[in-house]
Amino acid sequence: MNALMRGSAVLLTTAAVLVALPQANATQDRPAVVKQEKTMLTTDREKVSYAIGMDVGNSLKPVGPDLDVAALEQAVRSIFAGNKPTMTQQEAQATDQALRARIAAREGTPVPGAAPGSQPPAVDKAKVGTLVGSYMVGPSLAPIKDEVEMSVFLQGLRTALEGGKPMLAEEEARTVLTAFGQRMQQQMQQQAAEAGERNRTEGAAFLAKNKETKGVFTTPSGLQYMVLREGNGERPKPTDRVRVNYHGTLLDGTVFDSSYERGEPAEFGLNQVIPGWTEGVAMMPVGAKYRFWIPGDLAYGAKGTPGGPIGPNATLMFDVELMSILD
Repeated sequence: MNALMRGSAVLLTTAAVLVALPQANATQDRPAVVKQEKTMLTTDREKVSYAIGMDVGNSLKPVGPDLDVAALEQAVRSIFAGNKPTMTQQEAQATDQALRARIAAREGTPVPGAAPGSQPPAVDKAKVGTLVGSYMVGPSLAPIKDEVEMSVFLQGLRTALEGGKPMLAEEEARTVLTAFGQRMQQQMQQQAAEAGERNRTEGAAFLAKNKETKGVFTTPSGLQYMVLREGNGERPKPTDRVRVNYHGTLLDGTVFDSSYERGEPAEFGLNQVIPGWTEGVAMMPVGAKYRFWIPGDLAYGAKGTPGGPIGPNATLMFDVELMSILD
C-alpha cells in the first residue's frame, strides 16, 4: 500500500515520527454524511488542513475509484483517538491484494498470477477506506492531528480525488505545506530539547541517589552496575561477539526491549552497541547476570530513538545475562 502514496512528502517528513467504532460492511449501511463545505479558506489552520487534504488526495488518486471516503474518515478519527485498526491484518492483506489487482487492471499492467483477460477481483469500498485510513493516512497524520481540521482536510481530499477546482492553487498549496513543515520541525526540535534537558536532570538525580545503594558500583565513565549473579567464565573483549539475554526499561519501569519476552537470546558485537553496553558487558564473566544503569550520554544520547520509546538523554536500566562469547 505504501507504494500508492506518491505524494505527502512534507506531511510524512514532518510526521516521522494507531474508541473502536463499529465497522460497516458496505457504504449504504451508514447514514449519509452531510457535507458542510467551505467556500473560502480564512485561517492558516484551514489552509494547512486543505493543503494536506489535497496532497493526500492526489496521492490516493490510483485508489480513488475503489475508495469510500466516509470509511476513511471513520478510520482516521479512530486512529486519532488512539485506537488500533479495527481491520485485522488478514483482512487488510486480502483487501490490499484485491486493490492492487484492480489498480493494475485500470492502468493496463499485467497482474502476477492472473489469467489473461480475466476480470479483477471485486473489492468492498468501505474496506478500502478502512484500510487506507487505518494503515496509511491515520498513522501519518496522527503526530499532527491537533493541527488538522478534519472537515477541511476531507474537503481538500475529495476535491483532489474528484478532480474538482481547488481553493488553493498548486503552487500556493506547496508553499503552505513547506511553511507548515518548517514550523512543525522547529516545534519538534524545541520539544526534543526540552525533553532532553528534563531527562538529563531526572537521570542525574536518580543516579546520584542510586550510587548510594548497597551493591551498586559506579565506573569512571558514570556507568552504574550491580552483580545479580556472578559467573566463572571468560570475560569478552570489546571487539568480541556475544550471546546474551537482556531486559531493558526506562526509569519509570516501561519495558522498551527484552530478549526474554521475545523468547530468544540476542547476538551482537560489543563494538556495535551503545557505549554503556560495550563497557558493561566487557566486565562480565560468562555465566554472570548484571544490572546496569546507563546514563544518557552512554546510551542513545541527545537524539534518543527515532519515534520513541527512548527519549533524548534518557537514562536506561538493563538486566543482562552473558551466556557465551562467540567465535
